[in-house]
Amino acid sequence: MNEKLYFTANEIAEMMGVGRTTAYNIVRQLNEELKSRGYLTVGGKIPKEYFNEKYFGGSHPKEVAV
Repeated sequence: MNEKLYFTANEIAEMMGVGRTTAYNIVRQLNEELKSRGYLTVGGKIPKEYFNEKYFGGSHPKEVAV
């Protein structure tokens, strides 16, 4: 299993066209949501599936029609 399960803040910054500070704030906010639901989190990273659900309605960003 070589597929990564997490996005890093740097990947989010690049994908969304925002600065690193904004990306880290996004990751921090999403991790707080997961913690409040009882999940363990990794600082500076967010599960891809959860990120895609919150920002793209569950689709991968390349699948989202503009």
